[in-house]
Formats: sequence, structure tokens, C-alpha cells
Amino acid sequence: MTDGARRRVVAIDGPAGSGKSTIARAVAERLGLPVLDTGAMYRAITLAVLEAGADPGDPAAATRIAADAGLEMEGGVVLGGHDVASAIRGPEVTAAVSIVAAHPEVRRVLVERQRRWIDAHGGGVLEGRDIGTVVVPDAAVKVFLVASDDVRARRRQADEADARRAVTVEEMREAMAQRDALDRGRSVSPLRPADDAIVVDNSRRGIDSIADEIAARFHEAAGGELEG
Repeated sequence: MTDGARRRVVAIDGPAGSGKSTIARAVAERLGLPVLDTGAMYRAITLAVLEAGADPGDPAAATRIAADAGLEMEGGVVLGGHDVASAIRGPEVTAAVSIVAAHPEVRRVLVERQRRWIDAHGGGVLEGRDIGTVVVPDAAVKVFLVASDDVRARRRQADEADARRAVTVEEMREAMAQRDALDRGRSVSPLRPADDAIVVDNSRRGIDSIADEIAARFHEAAGGELEG
């Protein structure tokens, strides 16, 4: 990545249901920057693994599929020429994504893609689990979003209901706890806040308030970069 691109990055990390996507879009709108959902990239590769009939726990197969995948993240999530934005949110992908994402070589492949995206766009708002710690450790602003387990579970249960999938809040809470354990316990790029990240509790605070704070911090850190 170029130094200029790094200085125009907002890194937003956090567990599932912490509000990363909503906050990332709001911040990007304020700053006039593009957004990259890196979690959707791992989900898309997981979908490709499942569609290929491969074992999500096979690192060699998952890495090969990740390296060869025709994945595009401009204006949606396109895999092999098909819009998979809805398919990657299904229960099969959700159950397997933390397994695929734990493979070090899969992460290496996708981190390289993410850094190329940053250079191609001259920066951006990136959301994920290792943006501030691994992908762009010198981002202009690093944020780690958290929320209570109950709030997170209710948000995700609402998403499932919108997709016409019947899941209870308790089932969602248990599934998220299992995924949190996998994400935090993996040997490479575990889910954790960067040492200098701003930790923000998004349980009850308003979206506008959080987005305004992050945008202000970006302007303070980046100075005239947006105009440069």
C-alpha cells in the first residue's frame, strides 16, 4: 500500500452484530470514501468452498479456491459473475466461515486483495476483524466496535427474520458465542482491538453520534488528505 492510501483509511473492527456495516456506511458517507466489507469477502470464499464440495477445514483446498476465485466487491458481492450478496448470509456459510477464515493462507490471499483495493481506491472505510491489527495497522483511525451479547443477538435475529429464516434470539446468541470463540482463538489475526484503537460501545448509542465522532477523528488525523 502507498503511504497516501494508508492515511485515508478508517479501520472498523468488531464481532458479529456490533454494527460495523451500519457505522462504516455512515462514516463513508460523511467522508466521501468507498466502503469495503472484508467479512463479506471471507463469506464469499466460504460459499465458493461449499459450492465446490470441498471441506471447509481443508486449508489447501480453501486456499486454492480463494486464490482462484473471481471475486468482485464493487457495488456488491460478485462471485464468478453472480451476485451472491444474499447467498453469503445463509446459515451454511455462517456456520463455516470462521473455519475457512482461520486458515492462514486464506487470510494471506484476502489481505493482499484488500490492500490492493485500498491502493486502487486511494483509501476507504474498511470493516472486518483484523483491519486495524493486520491489514492496515497504520490506518488514520482505528475503531473497535462492541455491543452487549443481547443487543448483538437481537440484531442478527432481526436480520434473519428479514431474510425469512426462523431463528430465535437464544439460538442466535449461542451461534454468535461459538463464532466469537473461534474468531478470538485462532492463531492468525485473532479478533482483538488494536492497541491504539478507539473502543466504542454500540449497544445504545446513536449511529449519527458514533459516525460523527469517527469522521471528526479522521479529519484530525488526516488533515488535508481528503483534499490532497
